[in-house]
Amino acid sequence: MKLTIDTDARTIEIAEGGGARRIDLFSAEGYALVATLWRDVGWVQKHSYSFTWMGRPIIQLPEDVIRLQEAIHAVRPDVIVETGVAHGGSLVFHASLMKAMGHGRRVIGVDVEIRPHNRAALESHPLASMIDLIEGDSVAAETVGRVASLIGPGDTVMVILDSNHTRAHVAAELAAYAGLVSPGSYLLVTDGIMGDLAGLPRTRPEWQWDNPRQAAVEFLAAHPEFEDVGPPRPFDESAGCTDITYFPGGWLRRRR
Repeated sequence: MKLTIDTDARTIEIAEGGGARRIDLFSAEGYALVATLWRDVGWVQKHSYSFTWMGRPIIQLPEDVIRLQEAIHAVRPDVIVETGVAHGGSLVFHASLMKAMGHGRRVIGVDVEIRPHNRAALESHPLASMIDLIEGDSVAAETVGRVASLIGPGDTVMVILDSNHTRAHVAAELAAYAGLVSPGSYLLVTDGIMGDLAGLPRTRPEWQWDNPRQAAVEFLAAHPEFEDVGPPRPFDESAGCTDITYFPGGWLRRRR
């Protein structure tokens, strides 16, 4: 597909399959095309690597961070489990929302390797008392058992999968952690966008099939107790804008 954007005429010409058509640049379809292009170029340019949360790199698309906040505010989890720690910005983000809401007591971060400087920064952070770090293979029985031991019988739990993004590993994480998710809460599979990016710079051809969204699709087919439903939107006066997200198909809500 070839796009020709004419800002003077306020049109986008779309050439595809031997034909061409012209649409309004400021239409819903125009927005969707430009937004998708921005998202893809942003991935290649590592746009999401330019943000922090309360001093720690968060490495998330800002729109996804806001949507995640909406989900946490709606669910009001007591415990959030996240696989994949990296610099720890997401863990701090979750803890700060719990602190601000006055609800929630624990954020559990799991990673096969927590680098010493990241661990030191998290353990000295003002919100450190709300964060538990577990180092180990996220799908190992011992690791899952350690996570489960930190969850109380009446806790509302949300789980976010953001570690190794291969289809097989995400499938194993879904199997390992789905049982911890509370009814009405979410099991979020991040970076499903990889399947749409295959072939671009900073990607791999196998991403077309080896990606988190594929694992989520297969999981949903076998687990009717979960449904593909995004977080509620308490405010939306947009003209039906296409979401700009790295998490397509990733919001798996456990049915009540």
